[in-house]
Amino acid sequence: MHSDATHPTAIGGPRQSASTPSASGRAPLSRRRFLRGTATGVALFGVAPTGFLGAAERPSPAGRINAAAVGIGSQGGRDIDEVARLGHNVVALCDVDENYAAKEFAKYPDAKRFKDFRVMLDQMGPEIEAVVIGTPDHDHAVVALEAMRRGKHVYCEKPLAHSIYEVRQLMAAAHEYKVTTQLGNQGHSSDSIRRCCEWVWDGAIGQVHEVHAGCDAFKEVYCQLRNLPKLNQTYPVPKGLDYDLWLGPVPFRPYTPFWVPWNWRGWLPFGTGTIGDWCCHVVDPSFWALDLGAPETVRAEVTGYDPQRDGLTYPPATKITFQFPARGARGPVKLVWFDGTNRIPRPADLDAHYDVPGTGAILFGDQGMIMHGSHGAGDCRIVPDARRKAYLQKGGPPPKIPRVKGHAWDWIEAIRAGRPAGSNFDYGGALTQVALLGAIAIRFPDTTLQWDAAGARFTNADAANAYVQPTFREGWKL
Repeated sequence: MHSDATHPTAIGGPRQSASTPSASGRAPLSRRRFLRGTATGVALFGVAPTGFLGAAERPSPAGRINAAAVGIGSQGGRDIDEVARLGHNVVALCDVDENYAAKEFAKYPDAKRFKDFRVMLDQMGPEIEAVVIGTPDHDHAVVALEAMRRGKHVYCEKPLAHSIYEVRQLMAAAHEYKVTTQLGNQGHSSDSIRRCCEWVWDGAIGQVHEVHAGCDAFKEVYCQLRNLPKLNQTYPVPKGLDYDLWLGPVPFRPYTPFWVPWNWRGWLPFGTGTIGDWCCHVVDPSFWALDLGAPETVRAEVTGYDPQRDGLTYPPATKITFQFPARGARGPVKLVWFDGTNRIPRPADLDAHYDVPGTGAILFGDQGMIMHGSHGAGDCRIVPDARRKAYLQKGGPPPKIPRVKGHAWDWIEAIRAGRPAGSNFDYGGALTQVALLGAIAIRFPDTTLQWDAAGARFTNADAANAYVQPTFREGWKL
């Protein structure tokens, strides 16, 4: 992702010359496009569908889709592998690090190889119908938007983007360019998340009023405090890595192996920490079952962390509290997120033989609890045992949500049928924004931030609004 403005399709280059970056590199914010949603059907924090006949011609029901992938060294490679296993064509692969991606490149010898996604789209545009994106968070938006502009259906790993501004731009673009989209929160296509929703809707635990969710995994990845003093060390850029392209829209920082190719998730210029990586997996069941929408407030408590001193990385532990207003037939809901060394607390009335999930959630109703793990409410169960037995003796609810055969399968079939995929950008974007609000709140610990979702701003903290829309470096914009 070079910042080469002379490239014919460079972000911010001549082809997108309707607006140009300011001297600071910040793309001028189109308030109309940023906030539009109510007027155009883009539910900024809703679950409206985004399945449309794409600008690219939809394949026949029996036809194979020609797919490309950008960012294939890790999860993106697994995503495109799944598309291939479903019998579709992998026609192009793109990664800025030819060594990190070498194994994935080798799997598809007939696919054309690229480092720059814009060159790939220029040279192979008519041959590509769909694009899978597995780059680091900070590059999601520029890649996804360029693909959608060209009429390509998009599957993008979670979180959908690195900022609320970027997420909303992608949500709007999915409608504008009439493409079929899917967020890479794979558990959304599971049977267990559907069962969890159906239990909640059937009143299995009564009215849900609070959710405790969290993740205690990979603490050493997300908190990089130990490596902060090492950032003044100088390292040569490894052969085969286009570091300038890896940085994409992020203001320049010298190369370091502490964030390329892997630990970038723990560095906030590129990743979004534990909550950004896991919220879209762990909170997804509650978000769907309770139709949470947007929170009114968010408040973070952090441990062993000073945002002024340590703000390049994520805290070693957080507790982030979101307050969601009443919506429809349900009342207000408090969602509390725990991560790092802060674990979900054990409920007093939980049966002794159950462990509290280290990564997962507990939904608290006035007649019991639902406890589950990550990725689509894995190991979902009603607790205490007495409540589960009493409820299931009645037979439980009949399935109400159609089951699907997998997350990539759902996206491909949505492309074919012109229907919305299950975690399309309307839904996945709204879910991602919850995570991003938490990632902003950790920068203002012990402060209750009041969020105006319609206006896309905090009403009581101007300093926090600076994180809603990022500063892009010169030559890059959406």
